[in-house]
Amino acid sequence: MTNDPRPNAPAMLASGMVLGLILFLVAAIYGSFTIIQPGNVGVVFNRWSGALKTVGQGVAWRVPWVTQVQSYPVALRTYTMVQRGAEGAMRGDDSIDLPTKEGQHIRQDISVTYNTSQEKSADVFRSFRGADIGDIESTFIRRTIITVAQNAAGQMSLTDLISNQRGLLQSRIQEDLQQEMNKMGFVVDKVNLGASHLPDIIEKQLQQKMAAQQQAQQAEYELQRQQTLAKAKIAEAEGDAQSTLVKAKAQAEANNLLQQTLSALLIQNKAIERWNGTLPQFTGGGAIPFLNLKDLGDSHPPASR
Repeated sequence: MTNDPRPNAPAMLASGMVLGLILFLVAAIYGSFTIIQPGNVGVVFNRWSGALKTVGQGVAWRVPWVTQVQSYPVALRTYTMVQRGAEGAMRGDDSIDLPTKEGQHIRQDISVTYNTSQEKSADVFRSFRGADIGDIESTFIRRTIITVAQNAAGQMSLTDLISNQRGLLQSRIQEDLQQEMNKMGFVVDKVNLGASHLPDIIEKQLQQKMAAQQQAQQAEYELQRQQTLAKAKIAEAEGDAQSTLVKAKAQAEANNLLQQTLSALLIQNKAIERWNGTLPQFTGGGAIPFLNLKDLGDSHPPASR
């Protein structure tokens, strides 16, 4: 004799209904609140009335299947686009292709730090239909960064992009990006330009240009060095000539003085050589006669008086 399951059917149905009710209650309770993480703001949307309101971090209560809660970052958040896939928002080479005003192209690493304006968080929800911030980054924010960066770079030369005007490019991108993203409820805090990646042909051209510039600078340095040495030699020669002139003048003056001195002594010497040893004779007075050496120069002795 087999057991008939039909008498147990009401009991099984009742058990199923109880289990379903329990699951419904659990789902209702679980769906009646959302946790807004620190650094975020919550936007509560009522599907029936279309009303929007913002809530701070913590528990945000809602009516299951009637209201929707979406959170957006008010703390700073960075979106990165770089060549090295492990560092950027996407895998693989995610650097931006930047054109120059000459029509050349380079790849540029870039990162943008931003956050959601707490006052405009409801506008963000409305503009993007309640999309998650990750979806907004991969669409609107990404496209806006690329467009603004390309427009700014297209007004500058290749040399400016990779040298002394790099800071100007970064400032232009940040200013224009701030205007575009602020329209949609976002605030740009900082734009950072990372490494610039040049095509091989441009890299070789720049290396050749730098080598030529270095050679020209070396030649200019050598010319200045030779000119400096030549000026030094001229100055040295002028100094030697001046020194020689001073020495010659001093020697001439010394010779002239010596000649005058020797002439007087020579006259006296010759007078002494010609003196016959006889003193001049004078009468009267008893005074000692004065001997004038010039008189001795005469070969004839003076006559006595």
